[in-house]
Amino acid sequence: MPLDRTAPPARAAAVPDEAARPDGPPPTAPAASTRAPAGPGAPSIPAQAGPRTGPAAAGPARAQADPGVPDAHVPSLPVPARRRAGRRTRRTAPAAAQAPTGHIASGHTAADPVPVDPVPAASIPAPRPPTAPALPRSAASAAPAPTAPRAPATAPRGRGRVGAGVGAALLGYAATRIVGLAVLFAAAAASGEDAWHRLMGRWDAVWYVRVAEHGYGHQTTLPDGAVHSDLAFFPLLPALERALSAALPIGAAPAGLAVAWAASLAAAWGVYAVGAHVAGRRAGVALAVLWGVYPTAFVQSMAYTETLFTAFAAWSLYAVLRGRWVPAGGLAVLAGLTRPSAVALIAALVVTALATAVRERRVAPDLAAGVLLAPLGWVAYVVYVAVRTGSPTAYFDVQAGWGNRIDGGAALARFVWDLLTGPAPLAGAGLLAAFAVLGWAVWLCVRQRQPLPVLVYTLAVVAVSLVGAAYFGSRPRLIMPAFPLLLPAAVALVRLRTRYAVAVLAAAASASAVYGAFTLLGPGPP
Repeated sequence: MPLDRTAPPARAAAVPDEAARPDGPPPTAPAASTRAPAGPGAPSIPAQAGPRTGPAAAGPARAQADPGVPDAHVPSLPVPARRRAGRRTRRTAPAAAQAPTGHIASGHTAADPVPVDPVPAASIPAPRPPTAPALPRSAASAAPAPTAPRAPATAPRGRGRVGAGVGAALLGYAATRIVGLAVLFAAAAASGEDAWHRLMGRWDAVWYVRVAEHGYGHQTTLPDGAVHSDLAFFPLLPALERALSAALPIGAAPAGLAVAWAASLAAAWGVYAVGAHVAGRRAGVALAVLWGVYPTAFVQSMAYTETLFTAFAAWSLYAVLRGRWVPAGGLAVLAGLTRPSAVALIAALVVTALATAVRERRVAPDLAAGVLLAPLGWVAYVVYVAVRTGSPTAYFDVQAGWGNRIDGGAALARFVWDLLTGPAPLAGAGLLAAFAVLGWAVWLCVRQRQPLPVLVYTLAVVAVSLVGAAYFGSRPRLIMPAFPLLLPAAVALVRLRTRYAVAVLAAAASASAVYGAFTLLGPGPP
């Protein structure tokens, strides 16, 4: 009898998406199927039992079973064949959904085995591993493809971990200071001098030890009538010397040397932190080592306040760069109790705070607190001297007695002019060349576009060191805390090959060590 042509087909090509399925998703296969011969000469292989889901069920040549027509076996194919079959099936999917792919031979009844036209093996893909179901074309075209988070176009320079290169920075800095000490002790032994006495028992170190042991109140009158008072020396280093000598069985002088050496490592770390934040970790390491080979770096090994002040200044600047205003202000307080040049650090914080407030059009509470804290140390000591002596200008009078009055650089200009017109014109020419190098370094810092607090601090330290009438030989030592002056050189140094950079630093360390030994064993520190 004739066969019903409206019966479901034995095998229909699957529609890859909803746009090609007018009546929704295809029906699932029954739980089991019978065997059906694939054609003359083809082996009869049981079809997979149970419904197939995922891409295997929605593939381009999915075999659908129904009560009247058994399912046919779908053999496995190589990957290239499955891809070609998938492309051909997708191109013919709409037509295949309307007509059966296998032709039922005439003369058979529904009860007879139904022969199905053989399907070429190369056109039937094997089941694929389960993957995410495909979206309809309309939905796929409307939904944007997920993308990974995009990294910022420009990341803040040096905002990585500060501790990543601190070991190299401290080792390099310590190596430069060990070289300097080794040359000093060797030269002292050859000349019969006491190197330890030169480091902690002469010049300013004696004044700090006297304050630590007896407090303020000592003064000396020179033959020319000038009065040198110990009120010119700020109180933090003597206080630390006294505390350490009380806690350990050592005197105030060795305690001062221990404080200075520990502070030098903290300063080198802070110098590295600022350099790494501004120009990267390698530049930070080079900056710390360059600071250790500064021409007057031998003072960093003495019981002086330069290392203690530089440590507070460097970490205060780093706190400002990280937006931590309260710690920055607290460190500025300690710097103000260490040296009078803390006015440069206070100026850097105030200028940066004003610029930040203008840019953000508001004053954050922590910013206001940090700026109000910053000058308290320096102001507190100036007030203390005024109360102790009964004069509001007593501190400035004390500094003038030491020759440290502010004259705008007039005394410095007279000193250089006297050298040029006197018996040592070459010395005057050398000083002019040194000032030219200093001006070039300042210009490089401006050209490098260093962060505002770093640049203001550098310019202020240089200005404070040059506008006073102090002894000229002290000016290189007074400029030494302005470590950002060395940042352009550090950046240029890291561009060299490692062996060349190491050679340059080794030569600089040797020259600094020789100069330090000559100065300490000769006329003394400036």
